[in-house]
Amino acid sequence: MTVRRDRSVTSSGRHSARRRPRRHWPRWTAAILAGGMAATVFALHEDLVPEIGIDALVKPAGAAPVGGFDAAGPAVYPPAAPSVGDAQVAPPAAPVQGPVQGPTVPPSVSPSSQTTPTPGATATSARASQAPLPARSGKGRRIVFSMSEQRVWLVRKDGRTARTYEVSGSKLDNLGPGRYEVYSRSRHATSYDLGSTMEYFVRFTRGVNAPIGFHTIPVDGDGRPVQTRKQLGTPLSSGCVRQHRPDAIALWEFAPVGTVVVVVA
Repeated sequence: MTVRRDRSVTSSGRHSARRRPRRHWPRWTAAILAGGMAATVFALHEDLVPEIGIDALVKPAGAAPVGGFDAAGPAVYPPAAPSVGDAQVAPPAAPVQGPVQGPTVPPSVSPSSQTTPTPGATATSARASQAPLPARSGKGRRIVFSMSEQRVWLVRKDGRTARTYEVSGSKLDNLGPGRYEVYSRSRHATSYDLGSTMEYFVRFTRGVNAPIGFHTIPVDGDGRPVQTRKQLGTPLSSGCVRQHRPDAIALWEFAPVGTVVVVVA
């Protein structure tokens, strides 16, 4: 039995090795992409540009060109304003027929038609300014207090009244008519029962329990006035003469020690 031995074949040629097959799909893909891009650019140039131009966004379809706005030429934004010569001017208004009315002149206001104060305020003001001095109230510079009218007058040396106002005198029978003089003054004072305080105290006589004089409306321990201003003109005190604060200050400045005080019934 003969054993065949294959001989090894050795080739030195250029095609002796196994050739790798060439791949052509990258070229085909590149060609397809290039063609697609070219078609897309052409379509955009032909179809999209006229639809998204400024003229299509601003000018309605079928409208005539305005100013620099021309379909055949480049679009201008914003459109140029028409010249004054091209602008439409409204025709002048027709003349008004009939008599021409002049400006309205408000009627003159007569003194009788002017606003007048309320009767209550007028009566109070007139009564305060025209309250005459009581008879037999002395002469010269003095303070006059009328117990029946519950009113005080500050009288100058020439006999003219400098100030007059309502007060609240004593509700008790502890002060009689007569001529007195200011003998003491206190900027702040306390009542004889220590229940209240007052200011601008001008004393002119003495009572059974304590001095009697002019001062502000007292306030209690809680700082509340013991009476209202509207109650002035009514006897409410225990001996002194209560006054509204501005009036008390006026009397304080008017009456140093030695000033004459005349009390009438």
